[in-house]
Amino acid sequence: MSTRKRATRAGALGLAIASAFTLAASTAASTVTSAGIQGSGKSVQVRPMTWGSRDVADLPTPLPTSQCLAQLAINCYSPLQYRSAYDLNRVYQAGITGRGKTILIVDSYGSPTIQNDLNVFDKQWGLPDTKVDIRRFGTIPPFDPTDSTMVSWAEETTLDVEYAHAIAPGAKIVLAETPVAETEGVTGLPEMMNAEKSLIDAGVPDVISQSFGATEDTFPGFAQHDYSSLTDLRYAYKDAAAHHVTVLASAGDNGVTSQTLDGNGFFPYPANSWPSSDPLVTSIGGTYPAIDDSGKRLAPDVTGNDNNLLDPGGVVGGGGQSHVFGRPDFQNGVKSVVGAQRGTPDISFSATLSGAAWVYFTFTRPGWHLIAGTSESCPIMSGVVALAAQAAGHRLGTINPALYRLGQLSTNPTFGKFTGIQDVTVGNISDNGVTGPSAGPGYDMATGWGTIDGAYFVPALAFAASTEGGHGD
Repeated sequence: MSTRKRATRAGALGLAIASAFTLAASTAASTVTSAGIQGSGKSVQVRPMTWGSRDVADLPTPLPTSQCLAQLAINCYSPLQYRSAYDLNRVYQAGITGRGKTILIVDSYGSPTIQNDLNVFDKQWGLPDTKVDIRRFGTIPPFDPTDSTMVSWAEETTLDVEYAHAIAPGAKIVLAETPVAETEGVTGLPEMMNAEKSLIDAGVPDVISQSFGATEDTFPGFAQHDYSSLTDLRYAYKDAAAHHVTVLASAGDNGVTSQTLDGNGFFPYPANSWPSSDPLVTSIGGTYPAIDDSGKRLAPDVTGNDNNLLDPGGVVGGGGQSHVFGRPDFQNGVKSVVGAQRGTPDISFSATLSGAAWVYFTFTRPGWHLIAGTSESCPIMSGVVALAAQAAGHRLGTINPALYRLGQLSTNPTFGKFTGIQDVTVGNISDNGVTGPSAGPGYDMATGWGTIDGAYFVPALAFAASTEGGHGD
């Protein structure tokens, strides 16, 4: 496509987006009343992208942000605050709740108390009840509350389900539980991919949320530049693209050292994690949003090593260049940033522990807990995609081409506001002595295009994805 034609399409898109919210609102109102891998001497765990729960005495009721700050020295947020901060209430008022769409969440083991816990969560925040459709693939071992791996995945499951439902309260939630989390070889990942492909072929999901990852560098054969042990696992994502299913994944919480440890600590070079790095997957990074008790934003989002983190040396997001995948076509417009490789993340949401999300669970230490990480930002985005899919009236498919078109338009002084993309320009994801990308104007490998204003972003994504024919590979 020539430069002239590309500019013309962008202008037309901008004009359409400028009125998209009104059109989507009126339409909605009339039609609708959400493994461990062994290789090269280094082992990698397929693990949830979460900081884990913070011990806050397993509170019987959640605290408002102001009390968290006074008593715990950190901020804490409810789903209602996120709905306000991301300007989603106007979307719900227009009748867009994700109704008629299905979010698939994939977690090892799952949680034995997820339905009860979601019911309590919903009652606390005044959310509509929903029944979680649990699909078990293989024999799930009995839950052991003394097994830290099972507890970690149960926490992850709770976070994923509760926040995907909170953001898209009308969407159906399907939870796929797999029986293997951390074994040698590539056993755990194929079981996750098999579960996804099975459900995609059955026509179940509209969007898939994956809050897990394994560092690219530790797949067998990587040192010899043989990436087949990773690329052979892409079959579920190719199937998703063929069925127009949107696939998301957490970018990771440890900056350019990703989520994986070797025997000597973090890998001493920039790392990236899969499936976040896959061009067929939208990579979801992390930010710190400053929000008051009512959900009002107090300042623009930041990322990385900021003074608001519980750990001053901590990182709230992940990203950087993939070692496996070359730059996909949808990133040609940001090649000065990503170079010749696929860059991540693509978009970001709240992930820092000093702004953690309230969750409720009873499988161990019953009560209210705070959990954070890009395990949080991914299910939030899955809810947003479900909202946009309802607004569009169909599945959105691989959204990266549409997302990057919106990103390019977001800097336009005339149309930028209507894309709903809000730039994040402060912070970096350096960690453990490894220099990582910094946030800055436009696209960057710290936060992607930044974060969103949902009242504009939901209809803009619905429109852009409807007019975008590429699959981003």
